[in-house]
Amino acid sequence: MKKKCFQIIIAFAVTLVSIHAKAQNNDTTRYILQNDVDVAKEEAGTHNGGGNTIGFNFFGDAKNLKTAFRKRVLKPGSSIGYHLQKEDEIYYVISGNGKMKMNGKIFAVKPGDAILTRPGSSHGITPNDDNNLVIMIVYEKK
Repeated sequence: MKKKCFQIIIAFAVTLVSIHAKAQNNDTTRYILQNDVDVAKEEAGTHNGGGNTIGFNFFGDAKNLKTAFRKRVLKPGSSIGYHLQKEDEIYYVISGNGKMKMNGKIFAVKPGDAILTRPGSSHGITPNDDNNLVIMIVYEKK
């Protein structure tokens, strides 16, 4: 299981490097550079999770980019609500600790954890009450 997660992370990193190299900002550059401050937006938890979060939608305006690359800071009392997954989606925990509910089972998540959610599964995630939970989320846009 850990080997498979590591392989997914490596494949994800290779894909990001490829996407980054192919993205166009204008005719003279072949990349887009964004920083957290460029895209940070205060939002309620997605999928009716509620609470206060900060969402980062990197490269949201990039033309022909088929991958969503997002970061979210879940503050105590917020969550990504429990929902049915329609496409492969990867959650990667950067910092903080929390709980993920996957297909009715609840388990702890911590920095370094990568979770692949497959179509047809249901999941949600929330931080522990004493910390922010910072995650990256990657999925194919339709």
